Amino acid sequence: MVLRIPRAVSLESEEIYTIWNRLRVGSITSWVFIFSDREDEGVTASSIGVVLKASGLRVTSIKIDPYLNTDAGTMSPFEHGEVFVLDDGGEVDLDLGNYERFLDVKLTRDNNITTGKIYQSVIDKERRGDYLGKTVQVVPHITDAIQEWIERVAMIPVDGMEGPADVCVIELGGTIGDIESMPFIEALGQFSYHVGPGNFCLVHVSLVPVLNVVGEQKTKPTQHSVRGLRGLGLTPNILACRSAKPLEENVKEKLSQFCHVPAANIITLYDVSNIWHIPLLLRDQKAHEAILRELNLLGSGREPNLLGVAKKLELEEWTKRATLCDMLQEPVKIAMVGKYTGLSDSYLSVLKALLHASIVCHKKLVVEWVPATDLEDKTAKEAPDVYKAAWNLLKGADGVLVPGGFGDRGVQGKILAAKYARENKVPFLGICLGMQIAVIEIARSVLGLNDADSTEFDPETKSPCVIFMPEGSKTHMGGTMRLGTRRTYFQVADCKSAKLYGNVNYVDERHRHRYEVNPDMIPKLEAAGLSFVGKDETGKRMEIVELPDHPYFVGVQFHPEFKSRPGKPSALFLGLIAAACGQLGNVMQIMQTSNHDAMPMPSTKGYTSNGSTLTYMAMTYPNGNGVKPANGSLNGTIYSNGNGVHV
Repeated sequence: MVLRIPRAVSLESEEIYTIWNRLRVGSITSWVFIFSDREDEGVTASSIGVVLKASGLRVTSIKIDPYLNTDAGTMSPFEHGEVFVLDDGGEVDLDLGNYERFLDVKLTRDNNITTGKIYQSVIDKERRGDYLGKTVQVVPHITDAIQEWIERVAMIPVDGMEGPADVCVIELGGTIGDIESMPFIEALGQFSYHVGPGNFCLVHVSLVPVLNVVGEQKTKPTQHSVRGLRGLGLTPNILACRSAKPLEENVKEKLSQFCHVPAANIITLYDVSNIWHIPLLLRDQKAHEAILRELNLLGSGREPNLLGVAKKLELEEWTKRATLCDMLQEPVKIAMVGKYTGLSDSYLSVLKALLHASIVCHKKLVVEWVPATDLEDKTAKEAPDVYKAAWNLLKGADGVLVPGGFGDRGVQGKILAAKYARENKVPFLGICLGMQIAVIEIARSVLGLNDADSTEFDPETKSPCVIFMPEGSKTHMGGTMRLGTRRTYFQVADCKSAKLYGNVNYVDERHRHRYEVNPDMIPKLEAAGLSFVGKDETGKRMEIVELPDHPYFVGVQFHPEFKSRPGKPSALFLGLIAAACGQLGNVMQIMQTSNHDAMPMPSTKGYTSNGSTLTYMAMTYPNGNGVKPANGSLNGTIYSNGNGVHV
């Protein structure tokens, strides 16, 4: 990468040139590359971003996925976890959700690089004749395209400030030796050479397993993965070792000797009570100093620390949140009625949003996973024990949440869950499809339209409550939905949703759907008691629905979970948790104070072990676009069915 140097600076002065390099005028000169053999590299990359941000640096992130898909939009949640949606409508890997939550940034679709995107861009150039008749090859054309993409995207501000970030954290998914990763490995090897020493730091995340029989920490897997990485032309500067317990000193020395990495640059990411502790682990082991040292950012006698990076990190908010999470004892049980309950990553952002809200309410989140099909009559006949267990979980929950989804499997079970919550005054939140099934349930149970349905499930229904959007495509699936941030205008000021958002006139939330509530059915549905309190700018597309005479029955067409942050939980998730634990009135009252622009935040002051005392502090939350929480995002322990499963 060519560094821009002002004309007033003479190239004959090496010292002045170095100082200007550190000032980063017009370009990013520091790159942190994360390569992992583990599935948790997203958390590691995000946590590294947190400690670098806390050091005073501006940080951006890029995720590289070597699969041939253009994006994650058409992939099954069972294949790849949830599809995370960005403000610009990008359907991306769930790791970008971690980046946004940890670093409190707004990324773009181009921050997620895939093999499909790279090859498509190169082929498009070839068709236009950009290569002037040359033979287009993986090297140099594909590898050049990868490097150009990285440099271009890294220049895009993501933190609301002008100018590029100071450091770009790049994460490459996959496993060492994967054929599909080879062009990216080669490109990053070339990239490290181009930017030069002191501007590129490679962090390798690897496993150090512990043999249960003897309790010995084994270094062979890490030795082999480092050897493979070096054979591909990349030498790790830092090792981040996943293990059940902290690495013993002799193990560090062995890894240092065989992997050629200084012992000070070997970090242990051992098991902790909740993953909010991981940035604290990095801080305590001075991982930020190791990275800054590799990037020549710590400063010295000859080279001042012109960026003002901090060696000593406080991470006060992270410490408070991690501690509070460990202290919580009183549970709040939420029944998650969905289609993909067999894989918690399918609903990762929903889980995080529930967690953010439960922390504010000083409750320990317990998620009761209820497969929607298990609630249906067919299951009662084929597997009565499974049917009974599912209904017991639903009836034992303090609140019910029906998340988004596609396809007709489990729809009847979701409708039954919505009916149970409505009739028994149990707090309910329906998201996207969850809102649509709530509307269908009202049409069937209250209006007596037994054939009421969505045209997604029954194209021939005579009572179509949910219909295909006119602008959608029925021939192409990828990127053809209503995607990204859209504005919702409140139609009713005196409703729970508006109060939870701070009595604003509108909110901006992210969408991902191709079906909508049928506008022709609105008069009948409103006569049945539904109140469509939020609509789009045309007034014809329903965005938020409530039952006014219910303690908390809310359905939304958008996905509020994607913008939830640890210090700023989603308003509607906060409403669900607050209603489930009897705090809704208190929360709504607080939300209407401080110039109608406050979001409750947890405080450890006044907290008691039984959760009886609730303390808040005010935080601005304008128009659904919140302000920054300190030092990134919360991610903690979520208990599944009370079994203490960490996700």
